[in-house]
Parts: sequence; C-alpha cells; structure tokens
Amino acid sequence: MTNQQKRMARPAAGRRAGRSPILFWLGAVLCVAAFAFTYYAFVRTTLGQFADESAWAEADAGWQLGRGVFLDFLDLLPDISVALAAVVLLVVALARRRWRAAGIAVGVVAASAASTWILKNLILDRPDRGVPTLEHNSLPSGHTTIAAAAAMAIFLVVSPRWRPFAAAAGGAYAVLAGAATLINGWHRPADVVAAFLVAGFWTLVAGPLVLRSGDGWNYFRGYGSHWSSSPVWPRLCWLLALLGLGLAAALYWFVQQIGAAPTPGDGRLPLFFWAGMGLIVGAGMLLSALLIWLFSFQSRRK
Repeated sequence: MTNQQKRMARPAAGRRAGRSPILFWLGAVLCVAAFAFTYYAFVRTTLGQFADESAWAEADAGWQLGRGVFLDFLDLLPDISVALAAVVLLVVALARRRWRAAGIAVGVVAASAASTWILKNLILDRPDRGVPTLEHNSLPSGHTTIAAAAAMAIFLVVSPRWRPFAAAAGGAYAVLAGAATLINGWHRPADVVAAFLVAGFWTLVAGPLVLRSGDGWNYFRGYGSHWSSSPVWPRLCWLLALLGLGLAAALYWFVQQIGAAPTPGDGRLPLFFWAGMGLIVGAGMLLSALLIWLFSFQSRRK
C-alpha cells in the first residue's frame, strides 16, 4: 500500500473517535459539582433534609402497591446487574474482540462501587438539623450505583449504533432500581440521584479511553441508520427527563406555597414522595440523554 493509500484509509483529520476529550472531562467535573450540590442541598440543610425525609416517610407509610415485588427485585438486583453486564461484556470481548473496552467497562463498575462505599461510609456524614431522621448517612445508594454502573458498562462496550438504545434502556433500568429503593424505604431520593452521578462520573472519565482504544469500531453512521440508533431513543430520554424534573420542581414549589406538614410523612397527600420520584426519573434519564449526545458526537465519522 502506498503512502497516499494509507492516508486515505485513515479517519479524516479531526473526525477520529474521542477527538475532544475535554468535553468528557468537563462532564465529569459537572457530575462532581452536581453531586456536591445534591449532598449539600438534601443532607446539609434543614429544608433539604425535611424534603428528602418526607419522601422516604411517605413511601414507607402510604406506598404498598407492589412493595413485595420491588423488595424481591432489590434482593436480586446486584446479581441481576452483574449478570447482565458480564454476559454482554463476555460476548463483546470474545465475539467482537473488544478486550480493552471490556476491561475499561469492568473498571467503571469497580470504581463506581468503591467510590460509593468510601463516600457513604468514610467521608460523608448526616448532621443533625432538627429533622426526625436516621442518624447515619445513606448517600449514595449502593444498589442504585451497581445498577447504573452495570448499565453504563454495557453502554460503553457496544458499538455506536447500539448506544442510543443501550442508554435509554439502561437509564430506565437504573431509574427502576432507584425507585425500588425509595418504594421499599431503603433510600431517599437524593441517595439515588447521587448514585447516578457517581456512575456517570466514571463513565465520562472512561469515555475517551474507550473511544480512542477502538477508533475502528467506534464509527457512528448517524441517527436512523438502525432501529437501535433511532432518534426516538434520545427524544424519549429528553422527554422523560423534562417531565420528571418538571414534576419535581412543581411539587416542591407547591408544597412550599401551601405549607408542609410539621413532621415528615404526616401530609395528607404524598407530594414529597412523588416529587422524589420525579427527581429520580428526571436525573436518571437526563444523564442518559446527555451520554447519548456526547458519545454520538464524539464517535468517528467518515
């Protein structure tokens, strides 16, 4: 092959996969900032503690529908998450020979789980702000971290045409896991949101490594080239994100206008619970939508 032919065979200049790693680093920094804000707003302040504790108390007092099913799901969640990720990673590594990407994805799961344990048990605390609550810190949620990190590991190793669907399905799975922890009274909404941000941080750190270690297969033909890369998936993620965050904001504002019950969980309607559910859905699907956009934009184009 001549030098001219070699140059023609290479990806066009400026169009290689992961060509702007600074966008991933900026995203990771934003995850850290959002995590810090979530912790401060919902754990360090009286108003945030009251809102988060009220959501937890209202779920425990009033949400009985399907609780047994969600409890069984939570008991199996770590095994389900690891099994799903392991199957996909093995298929990708063996059939597609994406060994490096699979190794990086495993690292994302391990780093996410380790970070959550360290943050929850060794670094963060839950101060007394006069709100009736458990004293120990529960942020971030370990179960949700495992579910979100497993979903993002799958997202990292599949080819670009599958990433929109993988992000939407994985986001829905992580949201379901987080919602289940709230419904069963295991975690507060902020714990779930923080878990999404931990997994998102490590996914963004790993993004340029995955893209640049597989420039040949990280080639995106554009939305609509396959059903898994249909523009329906990012639009669905954006829609659910806006609806969830809009519901949460509206309910928090409404409760502030009418006045909250003096004790968490004593309100006539479970408004804090539904606000927390909206926050979980909105945060999880927003992260999925942003990951679809960033990885599609940073994949190789001809």
